Amino acid sequence: MGKALVKTHYYSRAISYYKDAIKLTDNPELKLQLSDLYIKLQQYDKAEMLLTSEIENENNKNVEDILTLKYKTKLMTMLSEIHEKSGNISAALKTLRNARENQNRVIKRLSIEEADVSEEETNYLKNICMKLSELAIAMKDNESAISYYKDALAMFSNDPAILSNLAKLYMMMNNLELCQQTCAMLLKVDPDSEVASVMMADIAFRKVDFDMASFHFTNLLSKQPTNWRALVRFIEVLRRTGELDELPQYLQQAELTCVKASKNPGFCYCTALYQWYSGNLNAALRNFNNARLDTEWGKKAICNMIEICLNPEDEMLGDQFFDGDDTEYRDSRTMALKTADRLLRELKQKTGGSEEENFKYRLLGNFLLLATKEKPNVERALEDFTTLASQDIYKEEIGPILGLATAYTMLKQGQRAKNQLKRVVKTVWTFDDAEYLERCWLLLADYYVQSSKYDLASELLKRVLQHNKACTKAYEFSGFISEKEQAYKDAANYYDCAWKFGGKTNPSIGYKLAHNFMKCKRFAEAIDICQQVLKNHPDYPRIKKDILDKSLNNLRT
Repeated sequence: MGKALVKTHYYSRAISYYKDAIKLTDNPELKLQLSDLYIKLQQYDKAEMLLTSEIENENNKNVEDILTLKYKTKLMTMLSEIHEKSGNISAALKTLRNARENQNRVIKRLSIEEADVSEEETNYLKNICMKLSELAIAMKDNESAISYYKDALAMFSNDPAILSNLAKLYMMMNNLELCQQTCAMLLKVDPDSEVASVMMADIAFRKVDFDMASFHFTNLLSKQPTNWRALVRFIEVLRRTGELDELPQYLQQAELTCVKASKNPGFCYCTALYQWYSGNLNAALRNFNNARLDTEWGKKAICNMIEICLNPEDEMLGDQFFDGDDTEYRDSRTMALKTADRLLRELKQKTGGSEEENFKYRLLGNFLLLATKEKPNVERALEDFTTLASQDIYKEEIGPILGLATAYTMLKQGQRAKNQLKRVVKTVWTFDDAEYLERCWLLLADYYVQSSKYDLASELLKRVLQHNKACTKAYEFSGFISEKEQAYKDAANYYDCAWKFGGKTNPSIGYKLAHNFMKCKRFAEAIDICQQVLKNHPDYPRIKKDILDKSLNNLRT
């Protein structure tokens, strides 16, 4: 009767029914149901009072039969849940530890009095152990959380759920060796484990072992072609190994497997990421836009759209993203920044209360101010970057350091910029910091190039290319250095990589490549590059006169 009233949302009548029935029957199950209803209605005080009273009554009875023990476990588990929901995590932990001890007694009694212990009771104990770990993590007591998981594994050896959670905890703690060992155990039990495969690949990725990361991702994607999270990571691996041209087959397989792939946010996001890294910015914006409203991929898509708009080297962005009637939008740069501003406001509405999300939002807002190149905005950004960098929690973060260095550069304070950038010269590369760290190294390399310190610049550029073999800017700088040293063959090779990985769209790189081909007397190749540039940029200055005509004449003679 009580359950029926709850199901039909007659909550007040249900409470009255339970109270009357409990007075008449003193039924334990009805007390649990009433407590559950109080929790559902967020009446935690009433639930706590009822459960605490029941636990005291049961303890005073000194009855140790199995039914009573089971009842006490449920009472304590529910009381722990109330403490957690009320924000009292330490009390929740203490109560749940008591529940675990009590449930251990249940299982011991069952093993003595009955032939088999039911799976329901052992699973109840396992869930208590896993919840204890979860609460310990919430208290930032990771060592206790590990201990609880290990206690659980002692009782439930090779349990996939426990191994999976323990591996995730090791990964969160950045203990890659123990995470790897735990994942290996999990894969023995469950060879198709998505969690273990992704983490093994992630570990290899963080160790800059891209070949091993690729091995794990290809294995996983061959079985689960629409595992979007794995595909996103795989795209990052292929980008950084300079093998993005291998990706289309995986996108095609995902498209064949996925129903209405063109409308699937995960597929759109993966496609956009590939297009962005391949230099096809308009198509990337379209597909990120298709994923923009999704709960899982939306915020990431918006952040990436903002990054594309802020990049000062982007070509003219697609008209479909802008209001064509607004005369201010006629200039492509203004259009891009207007779009970034609109997207940033949209991102703010989606940003939750987490420290990480607010930090990311502030960084993007400041980089937008820098992208305007207006002195008052640059100074505002510099002030906020300085505030961020002065906080203990952020002082080692790479984003504010890049922001400070960029702002100082724009304000013609080069020495201050270099002082900031030198802080991260020896920083160990990690995936989480990769984008900002590589940009710091590139900016410092640019300073060294300008002051003809080519050895120092080359060292930084090699480090960038070690972790990102598709970095066009690193190849472009390397080509420039080789040109200055009159090593035209090397320069041509570097510019060729910059041209290839930039999607063969940047006319400036095309010009430099053609020029160095000509210097190496590779006239046919110089002509081919000139024609590619002129096809997309018919009015690009000097390339016809300086390179194309001269190469044609040399080829004839």
